Amino acid sequence: MTDLKIPKFATEAEEAKWWYDNRDKLSDEFDKAAKEGRLRRGGVARLLAERGISQPQPLPSTTIRLDPEDIAKARVQAAERGLRYQTYLKMIIHEALRKAEKSQTASTS
Repeated sequence: MTDLKIPKFATEAEEAKWWYDNRDKLSDEFDKAAKEGRLRRGGVARLLAERGISQPQPLPSTTIRLDPEDIAKARVQAAERGLRYQTYLKMIIHEALRKAEKSQTASTS
């Protein structure tokens, strides 16, 4: 195994530069691990479990019904912003709730 250690980064730009600067070493390490049979399937959950780090449980999802025309509009608007429409709808709902809460707080003060 290589002595290449991933440091803590102060900025995203610093992290991007580190990964770019070390791309050849990382590629070599990956190839070496593949030849030695050290590559495994899995993702973040497996890595956290191996290191004994507890993982937060995802929030339960809820189904809501929306007018198909509203969903169609959301799809178009989301695509214009380069987002998935579900993500876009969550953003809109979150923003509206925050705005309503803020105005409610202001009116009671």
